[in-house]
Parts: sequence; structure tokens; C-alpha cells
Amino acid sequence: MNMAHTLDVRAHINGRKMSGYQWLLLFLCFLIITTDGIDVAIMGFLAPAITKEWGISKAAFGVVMSAAPIGLAIGALMIGPLSDRYGRKRLLMVAVAWFGLFSVLASQANDVVSLSALRFLTGLGLGAAMPNTTTLLSEYVPEARRSTLLAIMFTGFNLGSALVGFGAAALLPQYGWRMVLVVGGAIPLACLPFYIFLVPESVRFLVVNKYPAARIAATLKRVVGGEVPAGAAFTISEQKVEGKAKVGALLAPAFRGITLSLWATYFMGLLVIYLLSGWLPTLIKEAGLPIERAANITAMFQLGGTVGALFVGWLMDRWTPNKVIAATYVGGAAFILTVASSGVESASFGILVLLAGFCMSGAQTGLNAFAPQCYPTAVRATGVSWMQGIGRFGSIFGSAAGGILLSLGWGFSAVIAILAIPATLAALSIVFTRFAARAVPATA
Repeated sequence: MNMAHTLDVRAHINGRKMSGYQWLLLFLCFLIITTDGIDVAIMGFLAPAITKEWGISKAAFGVVMSAAPIGLAIGALMIGPLSDRYGRKRLLMVAVAWFGLFSVLASQANDVVSLSALRFLTGLGLGAAMPNTTTLLSEYVPEARRSTLLAIMFTGFNLGSALVGFGAAALLPQYGWRMVLVVGGAIPLACLPFYIFLVPESVRFLVVNKYPAARIAATLKRVVGGEVPAGAAFTISEQKVEGKAKVGALLAPAFRGITLSLWATYFMGLLVIYLLSGWLPTLIKEAGLPIERAANITAMFQLGGTVGALFVGWLMDRWTPNKVIAATYVGGAAFILTVASSGVESASFGILVLLAGFCMSGAQTGLNAFAPQCYPTAVRATGVSWMQGIGRFGSIFGSAAGGILLSLGWGFSAVIAILAIPATLAALSIVFTRFAARAVPATA
């Protein structure tokens, strides 16, 4: 082979400025994550209307609320190996169509059992979309800016969670909860034709899976630009993965330390975030503040997370990513303890909640940006999706733990303070990821 006609796709992407098409891809991925955020958060805004219409208790409605998170976890675990085998784009399009369709179908449910089943099925698509979007974008952006760009993409999730609140407030009084579900599912379905036409398959996936050179060259020129020599052979400078057992490869000696550390960190981080975001309004209200102020203060946690994600992503591109994430989790633990000790009547209470969200959600988004660089192309989607899938069990546990602790009579300060423990464990886990990564050759 003539080495003059061998093109390293990784070096080609890293050596060029972002093209207009790469910026377009960032926007499209941002849009997918935004619609994902809409459909993940939608049921929380509809629960009061549904329980009132059906005459059921909030406890009885709990199975509906837990159905989608369980689906999210299973969907994430399933999609990675399929994406590494069949392609990022193909599975991403299926995921978007899936969660859009089942969100619309959920509007026709007439009892808890059918609504729970349809929300579980919706969750499968939601859980599949996020890791696939993360992997696809990470394989198209320059590594020097990857963390910042992925953080920008992930702010779409918080935007979607906020937009559905405004949408529900506008639609519920006149059209009812069913219309909110229809709109939540119709938006991704309406965008799907544009995704199919505009979203490219990962060029790194094409190279690793030995697709025809002509297709690789056309995709690379279309998305990244630059000169692609006629008749060039394509390669990627990264570690090779032996065998085809995608999930098994994550626990092979080369990746075991990285994998277990990422799983532990993501699990602990989501445990803290979901317990806080799910139970903070109740905790604040029971501590003596009106529900309206409790809701506003909880919104400060989400706002802080959005700003924190952008800052952490920016800092990760300029310093050692593991150190940035670990330090931010430590900051989260410190602010959580400060929130617990300050009391809800403190003048600085809202700011402290914002700073806790800044650190915890910022670190969690940073972890999403960090995971793709821990694995080579052949198992990248599997690595990212299994991290997110295992982590989703942390969100389920965190949501349940809040209710259990309250039922045991724990007060505001005790419930909040104990969350400093998993936040600290998350920081320790990501530090160990750094040491594990030393044993692995450079990956894309």
C-alpha cells in the first residue's frame, strides 16, 4: 500500500477547523437531545391532571412514573452493541421514531397499566437515543473541542425539560394532558425526515467496519471537508479490539478499570441528581417554605446545572478532564453539605442550591463528554451506552431512596447531607479512571 495515499480519519478531523456541516450536525444532535428531554420530563407535569381525572392516588401513579426510567436503562444497555454492529445513524433514527411514536400512543391510554406499558416502551427509545447521539457527535468533532461541543449538545436536555413545562402550562387548561403527550411525540416525528436526510453515518464507524472507500471519501468530504486524495485508503490511529463480544470487551483487561470506574461514577452522580431534583420541592415545603418558592428554588438547581455543564466542558478541553470532573464532584459534595446546614430560611439558600446544581450536573455532563474518548470506535457506542444504562439504575435508586428516607422520618438536613457521600464516591471513582486509562493506548 502506498502510504502517501493512506488517510488517517482521526488526524484529518482533528487537523481542521469545524466545517459548516459539523456545526449543522451539532445543531441536529442538540435538537434530538432537546426532544429527548421533553419526553423524559413530560410525565412529571402531567401527573396531577391524570391522577385527578382517573381518581387515583399519587402512590398508585408511582408505577407510571417509574416505567420510563426503567425503559431508559434497558434501552441504553441494548442500543450500544447494536450501534457498534449496525451503525450509529440507523439505530439513532429508529430510537427517535420509537420514542416519538410511543409518546403519541401513550395519549390514548385509559388506565395505569396501559399507560405504564406505553411509558416503558417510550423509555426504551429515549434511553437508546442519548448514547447514540453522544457517540455520533463525538466521532465527528475535533478532540481539542469535543468536551465543550458535547456539553453544548447536552444543554438541550435541560432546555427540553424546561420547554415541556411551559408547553404543559399552555396546553393543559384548554386541551388536556393527552394533547401534551401528542405534541411531545409529534415534534420528534416531524423532525425525523430532516434527520434521515441530513445526519451522516459516523465516518469512523465506516472505516472500522471496512465500508467501500468511495463511501468513506464522500462522507468525509461532505461533513468535514478538506482534500481527500483519489483512491485513498482510510485508517484510524487507535487501539484495536479483538473479537466481536462488544459488552465483553468492556470488561477485558485493557478496559476493565475504565469501565468499572465510569459505571460507579455515573451511578453515584445520577443517584444524587435525581434524589435532589425529584424530592427537593417536597423537602423544602416540609421545612416550612410555600410550594411556589420551593419550585423556584428547585429550578435554580436545574439552571445551575446548565451553566455548570458549559463551564465544565470548556475547562475539560483546557485541563486534564478527569481532574476537572473529580474536582467538580468534590465541589458538589461541599455545596450539598452547605445547603444541608444553612437552612431553608437562609438568604443564601437559593444561591447554594444553584451552586450545588452547577457542580453536580456540570460534572455529570462532563462525564458524558469524557466517556467517548475512553473507548476506540469498535466499542465506543457500547461503552457510552452501558455507562448511561448502569447509571440509570442510580437514578431509579435515588428517586426511590428519597421517598424511603422521608417515610422513615428523616428531615431536610439529614436527607440532603447524606448525599455528600455518593458525590464524594463519584469523585474518587473518576480519579481511578485516570489511572486505569494510562494502560490504554491513545483512542479516538
